[in-house]
Amino acid sequence: MGISLPSLYLDYFLPCHHPAFSLVPDAVASQQGASAPGSSVTASRRLLIRLVVAWVFGILGLLSYNWWVLVPLRPGLMRSPDELFSDLEVTGQPFATAMQHADLLSGLLLMGAFLGAGSRSILRGRRDWLSMMVFAGAGALGGAFPEVCGDGINAVCRNMEWSFRLPLQQYLHIVAGIFEFGGITVALLFAFRRTRNQKTRSANVYRYLARAAFVAYPVLGLAYLLNRLGGFVEPVFFVGFTAMVLTQLFERTRALRSDHVKGSEERKSRFRRRPRLVRRQQPLAPHVAWANVDACPPASFPSGRPLAMPS
Repeated sequence: MGISLPSLYLDYFLPCHHPAFSLVPDAVASQQGASAPGSSVTASRRLLIRLVVAWVFGILGLLSYNWWVLVPLRPGLMRSPDELFSDLEVTGQPFATAMQHADLLSGLLLMGAFLGAGSRSILRGRRDWLSMMVFAGAGALGGAFPEVCGDGINAVCRNMEWSFRLPLQQYLHIVAGIFEFGGITVALLFAFRRTRNQKTRSANVYRYLARAAFVAYPVLGLAYLLNRLGGFVEPVFFVGFTAMVLTQLFERTRALRSDHVKGSEERKSRFRRRPRLVRRQQPLAPHVAWANVDACPPASFPSGRPLAMPS
């Protein structure tokens, strides 16, 4: 079978009879393995830190992202249903600075949340993770570079925008908005395709969001082109984006917990699989080791034939 005598000697003869080594029983080995310092404890701590970072940063980021829910509580802040929420962030508008900082903060927090969740927490989920990072980064960029004028309700601003006569900051905000919407939409597409054969709660949410996006995006396009009812259409997308972020975080953190449990069980089973060879604290004299040969379990070849002991 191609097995050398030294290998058989080490595996079946030396652990039991060598005066300098002893064979630790299965129960003792599993106890030592289960209580090995730094292995399972460190992994549990890392998991806890990642879960806390993902959910704390994620929730705070979404609270900051959804500042728009406070707008109806301030009558007169939105002057027309055609006005876009980005028009409220134009410098000089009431609470514009707070809204700009909220967008910047939400983008940074969501990036931290997805870094905590990890790109490889889900099998074949790296592409939608990268897309979610683009979404968060673009949101932060949009907060850092707000519009200089409200193109949703200001015809002069809109004409100057189309003729590229506005400062660069205006176009950086537009590009950031495109990447924000595009990033999370591409993430939804990847997640939908990845889970289309699954029946989990996350897969169901992805399917519902994909169907809603199929209907809502043409409406959003018309609202932008015609400059009509943007104040009613945009919140639908903000709610959908929030659901997408929560579903991604739920799916990834759940996969992290599942992988941790499987890894712990594998480590325990690995220690129970075979007794461990350890060095004796006080090596036995050779004549004592050979005298106790009858106390050792009978050694065998892999074929099942007993290994002959020296006389």
